[in-house]
Amino acid sequence: MTQIDFSGVFPAMVTPFTADNEIDTETLRADAQRLEAAGVDGLVPMGSTGESATLSHAEHVEVIEAVVDAVEDVPVIAGTGSNNTAEALDLSQQAADAGADALLLISPYYNKPEPQGMYEHYEEIADTVDLPQIIYNVPSRTGRNIAVDTAVDLADHPNIAGYKAASGDLNRISEVIERTRDKEFAILSGDDGMTLPILAAGGDGAISVVANVEPERACAMVGAALEGDYAFARAIHHELGPLTRQLFVETNPIPVKAAMAMRGYAPERIRSPLTELSEEHRDELQARLDELDSELADPADVDAEATTE
Repeated sequence: MTQIDFSGVFPAMVTPFTADNEIDTETLRADAQRLEAAGVDGLVPMGSTGESATLSHAEHVEVIEAVVDAVEDVPVIAGTGSNNTAEALDLSQQAADAGADALLLISPYYNKPEPQGMYEHYEEIADTVDLPQIIYNVPSRTGRNIAVDTAVDLADHPNIAGYKAASGDLNRISEVIERTRDKEFAILSGDDGMTLPILAAGGDGAISVVANVEPERACAMVGAALEGDYAFARAIHHELGPLTRQLFVETNPIPVKAAMAMRGYAPERIRSPLTELSEEHRDELQARLDELDSELADPADVDAEATTE
């Protein structure tokens, strides 16, 4: 199994659609190349931000293949989770065949398995598919936390390489970090507003929504924190804060798709049952983007400002 450095910034990519509601492969490829050129450390297609719940298995593979083919030097971490272990296993095998470098596996949703069922779900996939795998805890979507003990036990599996933390519970996340410090096990923020606190607690990076829109700033913030330059990291954290909050005023990926359309990166089209961003939030989102495009546009200015405080 190829070893991957899971430190840094990994944008949770959106899936662009054509006017006919098909995958816009050309735009998807261009977006992957834009993000790679911006300096991200990897790409994550087919997660929640990629609307994986409304794509067929064939479309999952189409998206993964397009992203793999588009980039040159960054790993592709494909979302392949499901609440059905057999389905998650099938998606994971197809992603491996499509050239994915690693897998992101949301915990089983709706079923609400007990800790033993959760452990066996991940173990079966890790035993069968020889790729690095990141387990993903997001109870706001799944209805169930991955127990800390379960995450720690799974960290012993040679194919389970990390944990995407999106519980909103810094105590829980910190305990996972604390109890896996002696393991080859990356802790990645799955909540942009908590990325800096998670890094301060010993995390390794972020699977980020805001990095779709501001990849350079996201990379600068995470990179600075990993190097111990928390003055710079805090400055960018607060600079990005207003945009980060706007990207979650409605269900992800509704606002980020609107933001990307405003920037000209991809169409806003989104699959039902999600809808496009409501009018009441558009002006505020545009204002936050305009701020970052104007007087706050150069991260080097933030660096200079931070060093003079």
